[in-house]
Amino acid sequence: MFPFIPQMDGERRRTLQTFQRTAGIRFRDIGLLDLAFHHRSFSNETTKERVNNERLEFLGDAVLGMAVASRLYELMADRAEGELAKTKSVVVSEETLAGIALQIGIDECLVLGKGEELSGGRKKKAILADAMEAVIGALYLDSGFRAAERFVLDSIDPHIALVMQNRHHRDFKTLLQEYVQKSYKTVPKYSLVKKSGPDHDRTFWVSVEVNGTSYGPEKGKNKKEAEQAAAAIAAAALSIVD
Repeated sequence: MFPFIPQMDGERRRTLQTFQRTAGIRFRDIGLLDLAFHHRSFSNETTKERVNNERLEFLGDAVLGMAVASRLYELMADRAEGELAKTKSVVVSEETLAGIALQIGIDECLVLGKGEELSGGRKKKAILADAMEAVIGALYLDSGFRAAERFVLDSIDPHIALVMQNRHHRDFKTLLQEYVQKSYKTVPKYSLVKKSGPDHDRTFWVSVEVNGTSYGPEKGKNKKEAEQAAAAIAAAALSIVD
């Protein structure tokens, strides 16, 4: 199924064993776990074969979705489909998955290309979230759906509780867009005001305009983070959130 598994030395094996203890999982095939951490930037630089964690990520995304959907169906028996869908979108979001990935040490296990390593890829939310899904996919192949589901729910259940208590990280861009579309029949307009710092450590400043009023600029380590920060300021000013 996997034509290429990178050679593993003793130090790498110890790193993966530590990860398994932290994450509360155990692989029969540790090479499959190792593959889950290999980003495409590494395979692009080191081999002609396009072997990385992307296929495992694809599989893990499906397992994650099924496990979370089943849990929400049980927990939110009195809620409509739309509310279940909104809750699911938060608890399987890049923000949530990246946070879990950092908690269990996925950042320390990643195998990246030199360019991605130098640009701070080990802490990039998209890479962390993708690797989290790849681990779920690898565990499904290694130990079956029940083991993968147990890992997912052990990781996600606390976040489901936060969402149901309205204490979770909020997607201010989505909240602002929904409000502006409903109130003004238009959409927020984001503008990059400036960026500073070297290529590997940039800071971006973004403002957002709503119905002729500008909010910000606010900063972030990438444009997406800066847009979220600007949206949060606008949402608070417009009393969309407390």
